Amino acid sequence: MADVIETTNQGMTDATGDTIARLSEGDVSGLMDYATTHLAPALFWAALGLGIIFIGYLVAQYISRIVSQPVCRRVDETLGKFVGKMVFYLIMFGVVGAVLSKLGAPLGGLAAMLAAAGFAIGLAFQGTLSNFASGVLMLVFRPFKVGDVINAGGVTGKVNEIDLFTTTLDTADNRRIIVPNSAISGGTIENISFHPHRRIEVVVGVEYSADMDQTRAAIEAAAATFAPSTIQGEGRGSAVILSNLGDSAVEWKVRIWVAAENYWSMLESLTGEVKRQLDAVHIGIPFPQMDVHLSRLDGAEDGLRQRPRVRPVRRETEDAVEQDPMYRAS
Repeated sequence: MADVIETTNQGMTDATGDTIARLSEGDVSGLMDYATTHLAPALFWAALGLGIIFIGYLVAQYISRIVSQPVCRRVDETLGKFVGKMVFYLIMFGVVGAVLSKLGAPLGGLAAMLAAAGFAIGLAFQGTLSNFASGVLMLVFRPFKVGDVINAGGVTGKVNEIDLFTTTLDTADNRRIIVPNSAISGGTIENISFHPHRRIEVVVGVEYSADMDQTRAAIEAAAATFAPSTIQGEGRGSAVILSNLGDSAVEWKVRIWVAAENYWSMLESLTGEVKRQLDAVHIGIPFPQMDVHLSRLDGAEDGLRQRPRVRPVRRETEDAVEQDPMYRAS
């Protein structure tokens, strides 16, 4: 077939030159002979090539659908669509290349032109190609899937779609955010909903005068209220921990394990229950406090003038202190 096409092309080239020469001299007798002898076979081979490409298109669609459906059903929908597209384009590239080769197209020069164009395009689209490579890696290694809640690229949201260049997230307040894949793969990815269980932790500070045993009992009673919803087992359950002696309060932590889908509702309920249990036994949650000590200045009249050891916050008070000769700079 290739030899026939090559012979036809050579004959067509020679005949075209002769026909043009005759037409320039005003002789149109060879035009019909040229059309029937050379132009008709060329159109036949071109139509045959287009027909083969069309059949290849249908076959590529069919094979890509067969390949992608099991992946979509058993592995992941996004990965299945990606595999189907890759199979389709590979088949089409092979079919078109084979047809052009059989028709005598100079594929060597075309390949060199495509390589040069690809190099130039690669330099111009470095960011886009980086997003493409990141998208392929995420589809292969699958750090998250559609439906997961993630924190990546500075955005927290539910994954709606993973494309080759971008990832689409829906936030809790129903905003859609499209993040480049390179921004996600180049940083830390937190898959919030990956595990079925999550730990709730509530930090509460109580006054120093409160009895520690009574405080622990009150917080444990708050945690026990949610025992039916608490995940039990090794490393699970609930715990009350004395965590720190703060500047103004004794700090406690209460932890319970719950199902991931109940995290936010249980966090609110546990916080409210801790407050109710502490109020029931009259244990207060103190406000931040600061002790200010004043001392008498030697030589002050009647001992009425005193200087603070802590610089006041208000500007007008600072000005008054600086202008009063009875005060020294602290």
